[in-house]
Amino acid sequence: MGKRDDLIARYADDLRNKCGMEPDMDLLTKVTIGCGPAIYNADAATVAAGQAGEIETVKNNFLIKKLGLPDGPALTEAIDQVLETYGRSERNKYRAVVYYMLTRHFGKESVYG
Repeated sequence: MGKRDDLIARYADDLRNKCGMEPDMDLLTKVTIGCGPAIYNADAATVAAGQAGEIETVKNNFLIKKLGLPDGPALTEAIDQVLETYGRSERNKYRAVVYYMLTRHFGKESVYG
């Protein structure tokens, strides 16, 4: 297995054990690939949930630009809900896991069709 496969397995493990959901491995793989080279950079691979700027980045670059959602309070609420599910005390919130859960939350799996 390659490094990306190892990371996908780690993300699936987080979804199962920390978020309490069985991942759709096909979708998780596509979301991970969609993150690009960021998954290999320790800083970029995680979401700094405590930083307002990071939440805005997730909202603007992922939810609005990638998923094509209209801006509004529902986006911030969804991010908060996903971070709560992941566990606020969880130090490493992997970007691919957060993006996967947001994709499922908004029913936007077709973006990765």
